[in-house]
Amino acid sequence: MIHTWLTNTFGLAVPVVSAPMAGVSGGALAGAVSAAGGLGLVGFAAGRPEQLHAELETARTTAAGKAYGVGLLAWLLPGNEALLDVVVESDAALISLSFGPYAPYVEQLQAAGKLVATQVGTVDDARAALAIGVDLIVARGGEGGGHGRNDVATLPLLQAVLDAVDVPVLAAGGIGTGRGLAAVLAAGAAGAWVGTAFTVATEATTAAEAKRAITAAGLTDTTYTTVLDIGRGIPWPSEYGGRALRHPYAEKWHGREDELRADPEPMDQPAVWAGQAAGLVTAPRSAADIVRELATAETYLDAIAERMSRGTGG
Repeated sequence: MIHTWLTNTFGLAVPVVSAPMAGVSGGALAGAVSAAGGLGLVGFAAGRPEQLHAELETARTTAAGKAYGVGLLAWLLPGNEALLDVVVESDAALISLSFGPYAPYVEQLQAAGKLVATQVGTVDDARAALAIGVDLIVARGGEGGGHGRNDVATLPLLQAVLDAVDVPVLAAGGIGTGRGLAAVLAAGAAGAWVGTAFTVATEATTAAEAKRAITAAGLTDTTYTTVLDIGRGIPWPSEYGGRALRHPYAEKWHGREDELRADPEPMDQPAVWAGQAAGLVTAPRSAADIVRELATAETYLDAIAERMSRGTGG
């Protein structure tokens, strides 16, 4: 079994966190990941506090006594602080606050015994998170699915962040197999933050059509843009675009964002948020099967250690 800060802190069998993806990772998926030995996070954007409470209760019961957590969007919290009250009153162990001014909420959560994580896309973001006092930093590379920065890819970002901070760091973006998990563990990460692979889990609330599209996609079939949010009329902070499967609307309007804002044209097809790891996802599987696949990282790490000890390389 692989032992890292992540596994030791949360009692995990596999150093993997399922990313909090609103509209995808409800309580059923989060709980199933936790029950399988990872750490499942409920993803929640905007909604009523009682809706969040219901998802966390589902995660708690499905996790069967294992740790679970929740991710909130910091830019949506002003005026929706009642969501934090629900989180504080729950037994969620890890709280992710990302993409916006999260500093005002960290102390409240930590005072309630929660560990707080945030996703960063640059070294400056990581240094700011360290100064704020988060417990865990997620180095999210531009190849990751959904929203975030597109400045730096996962591996160079991970190396730089590990050198810049003295708190545990997870790697996110482009990790969908045991090989990928082994790679970031070898680099010094405490684990992986995995999204796209779990979007097609049988427990995910992803639409069936979107699951089919993700499993059919290749490594180069995604695009990073702000156009899809403009088209949906959702005011994400301008510094955060999103990576999704290629989309006719994005192909038409990418690079013409100011024109689109001035004269909006509605989207006629939903976006399918996914990272470059979509090319590694070939079929829907249960969350437990996905966690088991990621757990094969131990085999790859053992093989690396053996080759190094023999000096054979390759």
